[in-house]
Amino acid sequence: MENSPQFTEPVALARPPGAHRLEAFSPKLGRRLTFYRRALLDLWLLFEADPSVIAFCERPGYVHRGGNARLADFWVQYTDRQELVLLADAGLDERAAPGKPLDESAFSIRSMSSTDLAAARVWIGNWQRMLPCIVANRGLVPWSLSRSVERLLENPQQLETLERKCSNVDPVLFGQHCLAWCMPVASQRPTCVCSHCPCTRRSL
Repeated sequence: MENSPQFTEPVALARPPGAHRLEAFSPKLGRRLTFYRRALLDLWLLFEADPSVIAFCERPGYVHRGGNARLADFWVQYTDRQELVLLADAGLDERAAPGKPLDESAFSIRSMSSTDLAAARVWIGNWQRMLPCIVANRGLVPWSLSRSVERLLENPQQLETLERKCSNVDPVLFGQHCLAWCMPVASQRPTCVCSHCPCTRRSL
């Protein structure tokens, strides 16, 4: 399957009256994102931290639902499939006039609700706290440290144990690289690489 993203830029959307403007930086996409609903920010956090998600794009285009055109919330690409994700309780202000119709036959369409987001609230909260550190330090981690972390994390162990083994390294850079390393492998490991990994589903 072709892994290059089909969508790289979102449909432009004016801020709905009374809505907050929420901005974030996606390490996975390498660009800024803008949302006007907190639920969409939470949904982005799920895709950003999901190691099975190769690429995604917010507001990729319009689909027809119930005779009305509405803006799809996300296009998501996995290793073996692509899908469009719609928040079931989307506001009417995002059901705008069609501007970029999508070929719905090319994607599966998944509906998510606020209940789904509530069930993942610990995971979302943990990654919301960790991503700013990963973003802020992403260009400061030397290649030698990356190799050292990969070798140390061949077996799950507590973060404090790892920090003792690398006591000569900047603890901020070391800690953030451990967290960043968890992102692509979290769903593939039976146990966490550290006691504070978000895989534990415990609030940090």
